[in-house]
Amino acid sequence: MDKIPMTHGGFTALETELKHLKSEERPAIIRAIAEAREHGDLSENAEYHSAKEKQSFIEGRIKEIEGVISLADVIDPKSLSGTIKFGATVTLVDEDTDEEKTYQIVGEHEANIEAGLLNIKSPIARALIGKDEGDSVEVRTPGGERSYEVLKIAYI
Repeated sequence: MDKIPMTHGGFTALETELKHLKSEERPAIIRAIAEAREHGDLSENAEYHSAKEKQSFIEGRIKEIEGVISLADVIDPKSLSGTIKFGATVTLVDEDTDEEKTYQIVGEHEANIEAGLLNIKSPIARALIGKDEGDSVEVRTPGGERSYEVLKIAYI
């Protein structure tokens, strides 16, 4: 299997979520299932079915996180420099609206566009890879064509 690129922050967040699911969520749902069983007939017990559904979701998420962690390739952006690549924090200006945006290019499991964490597989990130400060970038997004200028590249 291919390694999954990830920043240290993303790796730590996944480990924290996994620990929370195993130490808090899993025991809580086991208690909820036991309590629902005490209410009698399971075929018509909505609490029991709801708890079992939640248990299935939690167990699935635990397996997913364990799989991602086992394939994680943690990359320290501070050890990088040069043109835009994984881990870069990039400040862009939209050439049409003059709006400035700053993104860090991260792995898909830690991406959060609202927090400025841009998925390496997104159209914008793919267009930025290999570019340098001052370069103009044309990006085809679901919202249409966009033009950005790279103002600053940092590896922090």
